[in-house]
Amino acid sequence: MHRTILALLISALTSFAQMIDGQPFTHTFSIVARDAKTGDLGVAVQSHWFSVGSIVSWAEAGVGAVATQSLVNVSFGRRALDLMRSGKSATEALEELIRTDEGREFRQLAIIDVNGDVAVHTGKKCIADAGHISGENYSVQANMMLNKEVWPAMARAFDASSGPLAERMLASLEAAQMAGGDIRGQQSAAILVVRGKSTGKIWEDRLIDLRVEDHSDAVNEIGRVLKVFRAYEHMNNGDLAIENGDEDAALKEYGAAQKMFPDNIEMRYWHAVSLVNIGKLDTALPIFKDIFLQDSNWVELTRRIVLNDMLVTDPESLNKIINIHK
Repeated sequence: MHRTILALLISALTSFAQMIDGQPFTHTFSIVARDAKTGDLGVAVQSHWFSVGSIVSWAEAGVGAVATQSLVNVSFGRRALDLMRSGKSATEALEELIRTDEGREFRQLAIIDVNGDVAVHTGKKCIADAGHISGENYSVQANMMLNKEVWPAMARAFDASSGPLAERMLASLEAAQMAGGDIRGQQSAAILVVRGKSTGKIWEDRLIDLRVEDHSDAVNEIGRVLKVFRAYEHMNNGDLAIENGDEDAALKEYGAAQKMFPDNIEMRYWHAVSLVNIGKLDTALPIFKDIFLQDSNWVELTRRIVLNDMLVTDPESLNKIINIHK
């Protein structure tokens, strides 16, 4: 009798091991969503698993967004996007993927398409607590959670939020963590946002692609990284303004970035450069002085950017700038 039971147990474990071969245990909470105003599509995720963003989150401009998790079938990400690109809805794509997958009861899969159609599956063998909630233009899903309040909290947070899609999805992750989160704790997080309508230029269609690969406070860390990203958006806009000869716009953009991170040397430096370029040398000098005292490499950089007209000044003013820290 005992031998029979043992044989059955070994057989079951062997079958399970064969099924999960090469498939990561990415137990997690995530959201797939669409911005009703812009059409942008996104995924945000957190897990006690290394580099969750490289496994769970998938999105393509003009097509849709996917979160494949629990005992992950990683192929679902690319295959779901392929199916939607061929004309299938999120619902049709999910039905085809789940129907043909022998491990369907171990899977958790959420898909949203460019039209806002949402489809989600939580297999019966996902580790408790596990579940999902779909709303207008979004789905939240979680497995191996501390309690059953996690995904309802995510849905409420997204419904109550406003602003850009990335920040709204972040609010959902924060609510999940506040409600208890992954029973194992935190490790990695990711936010991915693409355009609702493709420009045909991948480098322009992927609006945000941020990851925290290994951090004990991954949700707060991805929030910090998102804030840095927004600050550098201002920096990039400042660079473009300089390229286009719009010094006032550059000053505004660099100033906005510096306000978000007042201790960031890079942001302060280009703000100072912009001030010089619009004739405000005296305002820029104290900024340069503080930067040069922290790191003299910026003095050499200042000499170099005169050569390509990124810093436009006369020799006397340049001498004042590079010697201000002495």
